[in-house]
Order: sequence, then C-alpha cells, then structure tokens
Amino acid sequence: MNTETTKLTTIDSITLDAADPDAAARFYADAFGLGPQVRLRAADAPSSGFRGFTMSVIVSQPADVTSLFDSAVAAGASVLKPAEKSLWGFGGVVQAPDGAIWQVATSSKKDTGPATRTIDNLVLLIGAEDVGASKRFYVDRGLAVAKSFGSYVDFAAPGSPIGLGLYKRRALAKTVGVAAEGSGSHRIRINGNAGAFTDPDGFEWAGAGE
Repeated sequence: MNTETTKLTTIDSITLDAADPDAAARFYADAFGLGPQVRLRAADAPSSGFRGFTMSVIVSQPADVTSLFDSAVAAGASVLKPAEKSLWGFGGVVQAPDGAIWQVATSSKKDTGPATRTIDNLVLLIGAEDVGASKRFYVDRGLAVAKSFGSYVDFAAPGSPIGLGLYKRRALAKTVGVAAEGSGSHRIRINGNAGAFTDPDGFEWAGAGE
C-alpha cells in the first residue's frame, strides 16, 4: 500500500451536527467515554427521518455492551433495539439526543471477565443506495477493501481511529430498527487525511485540519 492509499484510509474523527454541541459533548463523554473521535458543531441544516449512517461501538464481551448501553440510556439516549443475544453475537442500538444512531456490539456471546468499558473499535457504516457504485468510488480514491459480500463492504483502515463500511441503505435501516426513508442533511462530516470531497450518497469528507 502506498503512502497516498494509507492517507486515504484514515478517518481521524467525525463531526456531528447538534442543536446544543455542549450538551452533545457531555452525552458522548458520559455514554461512551468518547473524546476527540467525535466532534460537535452547531448546525440546523434540514434533516428528516433516517440520516443514512450508523456508528458502531465494538467491544470484546457482552458485559461491556451492557455497561455502555446502559450508560448511554442513562445519559439520555433512546432505545431502538435492546441489548440481547443474536446469531452474530450480542448487541443493542440506541439513538443519541442529537439524532445519531449508535450500535453497541460484540461478536462474543460469553463474558471472560468483569466489564471494562474498553472500546476496541469505532466504525462508521454508510447506508449506500448503490453499494457497488459507492465501493468503486472509494476504491478509485485509494481505499483497500478488506471484506465484500452481497450488499456489505468493509474497508481496510490500518491505524485509523475509526473504521469505514458500506451497507445497503434499506438493509442498514432495518438492522437498527428504523424506517429507511429520510431526506435532507446527513448531519455528519468525516474528517481524515483523504482530502475534501463528497461521496455518491452525499457524505461530506474534510481534511483532518479543517
């Protein structure tokens, strides 16, 4: 992988629009212990329904899911799907007061110790209308595909604080328990060293220093 490709696969943080950025910052600190990975900006761009993305908090065991899920609810999140076992592991879905949807999950079905609240990975999952077209768009900009099957794509991002994936928009909405319909601003900006551009689904990227 060349230097340009490495830069293109790095997401340093995301910026979420919020009516009250200070309150949103307190929520993310109290709910998940997040700091610089999530930035907030005051913005009121029109938006309705599903915003077309989710953030995933990936942890190592169910006890960590339960701890983070419960703290998110205590901090003001709404429950979209309760934390429970599934075929793929254990997890739940909440919606933050600013409207962003967060999945808290682990592939493990058994605890190996007490809850640590350690987050192994953060992943931005974009709901694409045409996964194939969006995949080609990102590959053309140097992103390497780690996994690709059906309507899901996971990009390789070694060393990136936040991972990136694509999923069919309607399927993603169903996964988190909301209607797929939505319009207006996504109310998110992706910050990394890929430069500034807008992807086929309207997601805005900015340089890390912007």
